[in-house]
Amino acid sequence: MALTAGIVGLPNVGKSTLFNAITQAGAESANYPFCTIDPNVGIVEVPDQRLNRLTELVKPKKTVPTAFEFTDIAGIVKGASKGEGLGNQFLSHIRQVDAICHVVRCFQDDNITHVAGTVDPISDIETINLELILADLETVTKRLPRVEKLARQKDKEALIEFEILTKLKEAFEQEKPARSISFTDEQFKIVKGLHLLTQKPVLYVANVGEDELLDADQNPYINKVREFASNEQAEVIVISAKVESEIAELDGEEKTMFLEELGIPESGLDQLIKATYQLLGLATYFTAGEQEVRAWTFRKGIKAPQAAGIIHTDFERGFIRAETVSYVDLVEAGSMSVARERGKVRLEGKDYVVKDGDVIHFRFNV
Repeated sequence: MALTAGIVGLPNVGKSTLFNAITQAGAESANYPFCTIDPNVGIVEVPDQRLNRLTELVKPKKTVPTAFEFTDIAGIVKGASKGEGLGNQFLSHIRQVDAICHVVRCFQDDNITHVAGTVDPISDIETINLELILADLETVTKRLPRVEKLARQKDKEALIEFEILTKLKEAFEQEKPARSISFTDEQFKIVKGLHLLTQKPVLYVANVGEDELLDADQNPYINKVREFASNEQAEVIVISAKVESEIAELDGEEKTMFLEELGIPESGLDQLIKATYQLLGLATYFTAGEQEVRAWTFRKGIKAPQAAGIIHTDFERGFIRAETVSYVDLVEAGSMSVARERGKVRLEGKDYVVKDGDVIHFRFNV
């Protein structure tokens, strides 16, 4: 699945440093605004211990993890919605992503210039949020007159959309994002078609100094960000982009030892991917055979034929059934044959809703 999360934030908050670390893509990082003009896109493997365990059990010729895409979007500044600081380019890049990872500076460093002259994470968040809201307000305002004209002619679809646009306009004028408004399923289909920036789910990434990582709860900036995020029912993760850049240069065993020395259970990358997965409602199923053991990303709630289509459209088109066993049952059994003997392997049909951790062999005919 080609899903991507956009890394956004004001200039010099650590966006590109983080991006370089998690993707090892070498995006330019410099101590001045707008050093990133075109969006940098990087693919990162999704860490999953279940994949490693399945590999030990099946002993395939190769193992293929699933991957996730991150886009590093240049720093947005006040006035971006009016084109300030190459704002139009930035906003168009955000429009292409599925979720927003909003990096917020929560550290003091006199050697790194802050675009506003002082470190204030809430002000930084509000600056970006307001620019996105203003861009969405412009989208809605441009569309309203045509829809209103059709609504006056009693066009049924136009009447529904006019009500939605009016509600959105009122919210934007009160500086509230689209995601703060409740819609019916029918209304949401229309809202989705507007491609609003503030409808996208947001994860706040608090970037702290290397020596503050273990004492995040003592950082007053982070507490403010958490309080702000709770009002939006959004999640906050704490990372140190500087530490992540050091981790990125280490191999597996060295990385584990480094994390243990720091007293950190998992890297910021692992936290970021897990949180983004949760944000987008994603999960993982596996295929396992002698040729390969592979992880596949899917949206929670999809049925077996659609999950098969992620591998190949022919799998979905000619779907017959899915031979399925849960990861836990397979590991407890120790092999697929024993899992079958225990009655843990099921034959599921077209209405089966795939679950996270399912190990599936699709049967199809085209």
